[in-house]
Amino acid sequence: MTDQTLDPQIHIHELGERARKAARGLVSASTDAKNTALREAARALREAAPALLEANDRDVASVAGKKPESFIDRLRLTNDRIEAMACALEEIAELPDPVGRNLATFDRPNGLKIERVAVPIGVVGMIYESRPNVGADASALCLKSGNAIILRGGSESRHSTRVIVEAMQSGLVAAGLPRDAVQTVQTTDRAAVAALLKADEFVDLVIPRGGRGLVELVRDQASVPTLLHLDGNCHSYVHEAADIDKAVEVIHNAKLRRTGVCGATESIVIDRAVADQFVPKIADAMGADCELRGDAEAVALDNRIKLANEDDWNTEYLGPIASIKIVDGLDDGIAWVEKHSSHHTDAILTEDDTAARKFLLAVDSAVVMHNASTQFSDGGEFGMGAEIGIATGKMHARGPVGLEQLCSFKYLVHGDGQIRP
Repeated sequence: MTDQTLDPQIHIHELGERARKAARGLVSASTDAKNTALREAARALREAAPALLEANDRDVASVAGKKPESFIDRLRLTNDRIEAMACALEEIAELPDPVGRNLATFDRPNGLKIERVAVPIGVVGMIYESRPNVGADASALCLKSGNAIILRGGSESRHSTRVIVEAMQSGLVAAGLPRDAVQTVQTTDRAAVAALLKADEFVDLVIPRGGRGLVELVRDQASVPTLLHLDGNCHSYVHEAADIDKAVEVIHNAKLRRTGVCGATESIVIDRAVADQFVPKIADAMGADCELRGDAEAVALDNRIKLANEDDWNTEYLGPIASIKIVDGLDDGIAWVEKHSSHHTDAILTEDDTAARKFLLAVDSAVVMHNASTQFSDGGEFGMGAEIGIATGKMHARGPVGLEQLCSFKYLVHGDGQIRP
């Protein structure tokens, strides 16, 4: 239960000390022990399902009528979603252990043998909004990669997060691993976030997952290194050589499968050469399920489309709204996507492999797709197990952040009495 009497600075200091100690204990943990902890945590999650649903009902009730339905959907847990969380833990247990991997070996002329090996980052601070399952996924990934984690979920998910963390800690204890490898901030005081962002003494990396406001706050205030996941203003571009029916089906899924995920297509870019064929068909497919906002040319082609304003081109709706822009060919399409994309995930729909290759190489996003729904931008779909998020920067990790991306490396140098002249 959260405790509003806690001093945020002292509380974060205490969490950090315990996390650092736990991280040292995880460095030498065996793969079997980590996998046992994950499987036992999955079992504990299933057993805690009634309590977790009750806690989640309290969380949902606290924001009902105050937040949009897309937000509520991200917050809400069901038996199926709890089972998916438990399965994700078991899937991570089946993945290869990333710690200790030999990344390179080379011999020097003086006889020194040098290895570059993967090691845990140390202590990760995870700051996220609304989705309780992020706490389970992030904890599991950090555990398998040998990192301790301090979770700071949104205040709206605090009851759910508490139950999830208790299940993760139950798994750790059952495997003989440090309980404090997974902890959660026990106060909703926002000063605790500021303290976590400055906790360089204990925290090695902070990862925010949420809206642009949260990510920009972390970017601007953190002195701890960060791995940023900006918003998902994802585009699907329909090229003149697209299979129109295929493109309609793919984009319908990319937009409406789940509108509140960061990989959802928010903007549909259409080649002028096929606009008169495609626009009415996508309007038919979306129907009353999605509001379409387009430029004047798109509006002229179908009166079900509302006129867009300048803000629409740069908006991550996270809801049943999509923008439509008509462009003059491949180069114009690439330029439009590059200008307005958040560089998360963008796609081209075309049967022309040359055009597809040009788009894939020219669009500077973490994930670029050809003839596929942008909602495949997901660590699980990439075969990486669960993910902490999609990194949109270019340093250390990019795209889905899974086990390998939660490792750093160090050099091991083996000699036989060599001295440097």
